[in-house]
Amino acid sequence: MRLLIVDDSKTMRDMVTFTLKKAGFDVAEAEDGQRALAVLNASKFDLIITDLNMPVMNGLEMIKQLRTLPSCTGVPILFLSTESDEGIKQQAKAAGATWKDPDDKMIAAKNFQAGLQTLRQVEFALFDMRIHAQHPKTGSS
Repeated sequence: MRLLIVDDSKTMRDMVTFTLKKAGFDVAEAEDGQRALAVLNASKFDLIITDLNMPVMNGLEMIKQLRTLPSCTGVPILFLSTESDEGIKQQAKAAGATWKDPDDKMIAAKNFQAGLQTLRQVEFALFDMRIHAQHPKTGSS
């Protein structure tokens, strides 16, 4: 499973990347929304994890632009932020952020381990969807 981490904080990118690589994920990084768009034009990803507050292009604007790209249709976007403002979370959801933790909240940094567990569930679900897409049922039983 290929993931893109978008965060202007090198410390945060390093922590998330280290954790996800240790868990067996293939991870790429971008330091802001504009750079993420360039990376996404060059490669395909199974999941995007983004911060909100970044220079050049923030997470909300990046999500809005990603949702206009045919290559990003259906790609889950996890909004990983220290923001606790429910309004910001709703804006991210309205922009196209799609991933939630098991408690039905946008994932916050403090819930990262729960988010990692959720990523594993996503990986299995995506694998299952790909298998069904490659081998659709034919006829009826």
